[in-house]
Amino acid sequence: MMREQLAVLGCGTMGHSIALAAAMTGFETMVWGTTEADIVRGQTGVAEKLAVLQAHGFFPAAEIAEIQKRVTFTLSLEECVADRTFIIEAVPEILELKQELYEKLDVLCPPDVILASNTSGLSPTAIAARMERPERMVVTHFWNPGHLVPLVEIVRGERTGEGAVKRSLSLLQQMKKQPIVVQKDVPGFIANRLQYALLREAHALYEQGVASAEEIDIAVRYSIGRRLSATGPFMSADMGGLDVIHTISSYLIPDLSTQPSLPSMGQLVAEGKYGQKNGAGFYEWTPELHERMNSERESELIRLLKQDFERELV
Repeated sequence: MMREQLAVLGCGTMGHSIALAAAMTGFETMVWGTTEADIVRGQTGVAEKLAVLQAHGFFPAAEIAEIQKRVTFTLSLEECVADRTFIIEAVPEILELKQELYEKLDVLCPPDVILASNTSGLSPTAIAARMERPERMVVTHFWNPGHLVPLVEIVRGERTGEGAVKRSLSLLQQMKKQPIVVQKDVPGFIANRLQYALLREAHALYEQGVASAEEIDIAVRYSIGRRLSATGPFMSADMGGLDVIHTISSYLIPDLSTQPSLPSMGQLVAEGKYGQKNGAGFYEWTPELHERMNSERESELIRLLKQDFERELV
């Protein structure tokens, strides 16, 4: 099996986390940052995440040090991509910025180098519009946090070649990820479309006064949130009995929300309430809540990742 030489472009939330995911599975990874401050943020992020993993007993101290050594940061794009065979881009979600970068990479990198984007929703066809070799461009959408969440969506553009898809699958399997192939270039790919469909219905219930935001969150966490980690929607339907599910769907689906926007969320944004990032949203984010929820989520994701590492992902 081919062992790719990996580079990650971008030191932000996703960039350094993807590099860490690669380093955790033995890949020596080059990471490009645009400024010294950018690189410091990336290095700090890797160190902090490794400290948390060590605290949870995921890796022994000696191995933590080796993982950290596998991630090398540079301010030079040319140095970062030199001799690399697979490049994952994680720069800001601005189409023009990505198009310019891929146009440049298309010239810098030999024809057999795969150029993959971590975009969470931009069209791979559009990103590759200025490339001479668009067949080597593909989306590999990691989910945040990239070192803890297994799913990676491989998305074909209209001119993505089969070789780019196959090599992406191979790399991600070696990284102990759970890759899926999205066969069509659709907005939001798969998981984001499902996530936003749930958010739309939760929002509608909240606006209708059916329940508070807290109660709706509890309903999800302690029912489908538990079950869907073991069985997706189609398997859940099969296990529940399609005759029963079909009957319920005949009267329930017509009553579900089809609203094209989220008014209450829009009002919060208009008021400058962005959620956890600035202290208020649907919840009041006190320092205590901020610390507790981030710790709880990270601990649960690490617990599940341990299970994934102990078994073979499908």
